Amino acid sequence: MSGGMASSFLMAPGGSLTGRLRVPGDKSISHRAIMLGALAEGQTRVSGFLEGEDSLATLAAFRAMGVRIEGPEGGNLLIKGLGPRGLKAPAGPLDLGNSGTSMRLLCGLLAGQGFAVTLVGDASLTRRPMRRVTEPLALMGARIATSPAGTAPLRIQAGARLQGIDYALPVASAQVKSSVLLAGLFAQGRTCVTEPAPTRDHTERMLAGFGYPVQRQGATVCLEGGGRLVGRALEVPGDISSAAFFLVGASIAPGSDLTLEHVGMNPTRVGVLNILRAMGADIQVLNPRDAGGEPVADLRVRAAPLRGIRIPEDQVPLAIDEFPALFIAAACAEGETLLTGAEELRVKESDRIQVMADGLAALGIANEPRPDGIRIQGGRPHAGQIDSQGDHRVAMAFAMAATRASGPIEIRDCANVRTSFPGFARLAGEAGLAIQEVEA
Repeated sequence: MSGGMASSFLMAPGGSLTGRLRVPGDKSISHRAIMLGALAEGQTRVSGFLEGEDSLATLAAFRAMGVRIEGPEGGNLLIKGLGPRGLKAPAGPLDLGNSGTSMRLLCGLLAGQGFAVTLVGDASLTRRPMRRVTEPLALMGARIATSPAGTAPLRIQAGARLQGIDYALPVASAQVKSSVLLAGLFAQGRTCVTEPAPTRDHTERMLAGFGYPVQRQGATVCLEGGGRLVGRALEVPGDISSAAFFLVGASIAPGSDLTLEHVGMNPTRVGVLNILRAMGADIQVLNPRDAGGEPVADLRVRAAPLRGIRIPEDQVPLAIDEFPALFIAAACAEGETLLTGAEELRVKESDRIQVMADGLAALGIANEPRPDGIRIQGGRPHAGQIDSQGDHRVAMAFAMAATRASGPIEIRDCANVRTSFPGFARLAGEAGLAIQEVEA
């Protein structure tokens, strides 16, 4: 959903990042606020909502199913909930643009509704694997047709009677876990999901925040179907995935001293902090507090010499979206960084291992991609052209590399940055990044 506009970032080398800034609201939490607010009884007020294309695609989908939503205005929304069974059949397919989260979570939420619905998306989303959610949902009784390749469009049939299941996730995935739990709201009996490794727990926290009982024991989370959600006020914290670019940029750009305000510090999302600190980053956590059931804090980051490390595999699920930024940290670190156990990166908005490897090579950084990760030899990036392959996180990561580059960097195909971080170029420029956004 890049609005048909091609855009590039032109980066001049050097610069440091200073001052205070607030990154946009958390994308994962923004999606879920709309979904649960729509199913709740009464009104839900949301502040800090991310007005990026992905979360707006979720908002449009619920409007198409009869939910009245005022806003967004300055990140504020008022959702007039219809209760668990109040959604109506949309007039046509629900177009979810580039948003894998919207498609996978809606697949579960809509599997037990009384109407048929088709979920579609853009060319990138249509290539992403969907059987990982349709197969466990089928075990619950859902009837969902995919393309022969197991991708969108997803055709959800009406009138399926869902039964609770006890499901062990084959791979750690918050989206699959959330999809099964959301289907479980409409299922008979108890639905349990067991994770092989911890993944983000925003769905469970938010369900509890809306008054829906959720039980967690060790790696298993369970709920009973047929409960009710009650509307509430929600404050969305700043997205740590968006903060990650600035954490890396300020770590590598000499003379940087940057404070990022009101960043979500959910324990299932702080892998990027743990990994950067292990590399030698100077990051302070200031003013920790609670915002609507989610921990938040301000993060102060100052330039520091980084060293290459072997990234602990137990941190990979806690930093899965932040690896493009972390690869740039590795490219500017002393010595070698090795990532393993991250095959999931190959099925994101792009094959992030390969696209990042190609980009690093274009800037003269030696690397060796592997099926489940990459080996990166730190050095100094030189001038070059990067093709981001339409992947927002790749584009923003390479923007930060310019702070240490020996010459200008051109990053192509950046329109999708607005899916998760509208206003990135402006905010980065205000902090001191030498960035120019050019519309083709």
